[in-house]
Amino acid sequence: MQVWDELTGQSEAIDVFRSAAEAAAAGRDGMTHSWLITGPPGSGRSNLAYAFATALLSPGNPDGDEATRRQVAARTHPDLGVLSTDRVIISIEEVRSLVASSQFSPSVSRYRVMIIEDADRMTERTSNVLLKALEEPPPRTVWILCAPSEADLIPTVRSRVRSVRLRVPSVEDVAELITRRDGVDAELAIRAAREAQSHIGMAHRLATNADARARREQTLQAALGIRSVSGAVSAAATLLEVATADAKAITEERDAEERESAMRSLGIEPGGTIPPALRSQLKSLEEDQKRRATRSLRDGLDRIMVDLMSLYRDVLLLQLGVASEPINLEISDQLQRAAEESTPAQTLETLDAITTARQRIDANVAPALALEAMLITARRQPR
Repeated sequence: MQVWDELTGQSEAIDVFRSAAEAAAAGRDGMTHSWLITGPPGSGRSNLAYAFATALLSPGNPDGDEATRRQVAARTHPDLGVLSTDRVIISIEEVRSLVASSQFSPSVSRYRVMIIEDADRMTERTSNVLLKALEEPPPRTVWILCAPSEADLIPTVRSRVRSVRLRVPSVEDVAELITRRDGVDAELAIRAAREAQSHIGMAHRLATNADARARREQTLQAALGIRSVSGAVSAAATLLEVATADAKAITEERDAEERESAMRSLGIEPGGTIPPALRSQLKSLEEDQKRRATRSLRDGLDRIMVDLMSLYRDVLLLQLGVASEPINLEISDQLQRAAEESTPAQTLETLDAITTARQRIDANVAPALALEAMLITARRQPR
């Protein structure tokens, strides 16, 4: 099994990285030491980054050997450095620490590989800390950054990396990957890939988690049922509850595992009393988890917005008479009724309102207020 086998819909990008890994394995000069992988959310940016890292770290094997693959998957390879955050921004201290470790020579592999996921979460000041490392990396250090687009990074960073852009994989490609990798029924995989709009991670979640599918259905029904301003306010409260439940489902289990692991590493038995001298360490963990919960809620709200965009996109295409398979195929009858209860101009107004709400939430406007203002435009009157 090659390290590239679990990637889908990115043959051109895979060819670029496979060729680079083959050149590195052969010891040929000219290896690019700073890379940027860009592409829309769910296109597989980080998956490709780790596949490339595995190929570079595997001794003489550009397709990746099994032992290295396991170490990279567990993020335990001694020559791999990773910066991944669940918070809103990447801190300058985290980047400084990664830059410092990038100066070490490889211990077991030909290269030392440093990966920054979501590099777009760096502020300009933080990016400037990274800039020096990208300008003059050690000869055996390779940097791989991931971001939605080149425009998300400052120009001086962009000018020092080789950029490889990913495309949105097809629904069929994503469904085939989920079926093969997760053993999901083909029909469910196709539906999940279509409703996730080819977002690989979200398609996996919808295909394997019945609660996630139920929450998405609740989102659509809440929007379709709006008939008045009071209904819009009620629907906004429902959507906020859905986003909160979704965020909790993602973070609670991980938080518990992290706390248990921290307690174990400190030598504290489950349910035991925490000595005063150790409370600060657990408090730091709790603060990190709170920041992650904030980010998770914001991500959950954004997923709701994406689902609503797909809903009103389907309605608009019906209103305009465009022959296209709807994203929300399973509720075709409701889509048709919604199309009849409003005009294309009203639907476009709602789509614009969703975009505005996303921007407001990103700017720290209270989510309930942003959702209410958005959903007031979604009122429909039966004809």
